[in-house]
Amino acid sequence: MGVITRSFANNLSTGGVVLKGILNNASMDNITTLPSAAAGEDGITLISSQTASSSASISFTSGITSTYKAYKFVFVNIHPATDNVKLEFNMSTNGGSNYNVTKTTTFFVAYHDEADTDAAVSYQAGLDLAQSTAFYNLTSGIGNFSDESASGSLTLFNPSSTTYVKHFIANTNNLRNDLIYFYNNFTAGYGNTTSAVNAIQFKMTSGNIDDGKIYMYGIK
Repeated sequence: MGVITRSFANNLSTGGVVLKGILNNASMDNITTLPSAAAGEDGITLISSQTASSSASISFTSGITSTYKAYKFVFVNIHPATDNVKLEFNMSTNGGSNYNVTKTTTFFVAYHDEADTDAAVSYQAGLDLAQSTAFYNLTSGIGNFSDESASGSLTLFNPSSTTYVKHFIANTNNLRNDLIYFYNNFTAGYGNTTSAVNAIQFKMTSGNIDDGKIYMYGIK
């Protein structure tokens, strides 16, 4: 026991404090790998990210598997090259060869102008899809002034299921400086397919994605 006591004592300061060197990657100090139980808050794990640079579209064609029950895409300062265009998306069941999943959706928006003269919550029936394979809008019209962009997120639930349709829900914010309006957009719907969705694509309704970043997270 004397040897063990002396060995432990060598790792104490004169004041009796445990020295940094006694802690290692298996315990607390210099941790480089988190245990699986601590991989991310609520099981949220960053899978990949892409940065736009005058991009016609951004596609995620790998990483959408049965590993996660939901996937969350986070948009940060999506800036269009063209004024007053919307960010939109579609899903694929064949790895991105086609983005044409049939969808039924709903869209409503809250908006407010900087002059405090106009504010409302509005259901956007004209933006809804009813069993359509078209790309679906996630934002209102985004301005292309240097300080304008859209940010928000889209969650896709259980895309690898071969039993259920594919539910999704999104919340985004965007600014149009020419009209000086701020929009908070709420969108949701489902992809009417029981095939596994394994790819997703984002683009503008017209023109390129000039700048911005999209993160893809998996949620267990």
